[in-house]
Amino acid sequence: MNQEAGGRNRKRKRRNNHRKTETPSKKQAATATAAASSSVKQPPPTCTVAKSLPKPLSFLEKMKAKLAGGHFRMINEKLYTCSGDEALNYFKEDPSLFNMYHTGYQEQMSRWPEQPVNIIMKWLKDHTSSLVVADFGCGDARLAKGVKNKVFSIDLVSKDPSVIACDMSNTPLETSSVDVAVFCLSLMGTNFPNYLQEAHRVLKSSGWLLIAEVKSRFDPNNGGADPDTFCEAVCELGFTSVSKDFSNKMFILLYFKKKPKKKASKGINWPELKPCLYKRR
Repeated sequence: MNQEAGGRNRKRKRRNNHRKTETPSKKQAATATAAASSSVKQPPPTCTVAKSLPKPLSFLEKMKAKLAGGHFRMINEKLYTCSGDEALNYFKEDPSLFNMYHTGYQEQMSRWPEQPVNIIMKWLKDHTSSLVVADFGCGDARLAKGVKNKVFSIDLVSKDPSVIACDMSNTPLETSSVDVAVFCLSLMGTNFPNYLQEAHRVLKSSGWLLIAEVKSRFDPNNGGADPDTFCEAVCELGFTSVSKDFSNKMFILLYFKKKPKKKASKGINWPELKPCLYKRR
């Protein structure tokens, strides 16, 4: 009996030992779980993400940007409040001002959701490429670079061999030599009617006159010119109004055609166009 009882006890011990080796303890399970979780990739620390953000401007960089913006506003105001020949002499005295102005101009234009020059490009592409164009106040001659048409690029200063430097009221273009005259945000001088008279001279009979201008300049409720009065004056110059586009938030587009065999009227009552001046920031 004692031998049988001893045998049963030995069997129980063997079974208990076998269970202990198969079932891990709670401490062993927790250790295994921690080890598994440590193998999972963790997101990068916040300091790593912060390094990818753009570096803030230094005080010196901010001051340079402020000074550049101030110079642009000064030149811009000068161009809107002087005549074309005065502006020409202004840039002749210091040609670097022209680059300064157009750098600021491009920075301002980059904020516009749509560029008027792109609409004019599309208009030209929708017509025949044989049309000869005169771009009055061409700036960086973007229009000429974006179409297949022959384009006479005209501005106060020439930084490109293709640009004709002159007063826009007195260009070297021949009479009745172009099919399309473009003024894209360039009716800036106090003598802007002289620019339009020059466009009338160089345009062929039934030639097109395209004008894109800042919308605020034609807002009579805020000191701007009445667009209908302006269009009437252009028609007295010898044009027919074809269409007006006021759909854009920033600018308007006016389309005219030169009247065939019609001399420009004298003593036209031109409305004053409101200068487009930028606020100090």
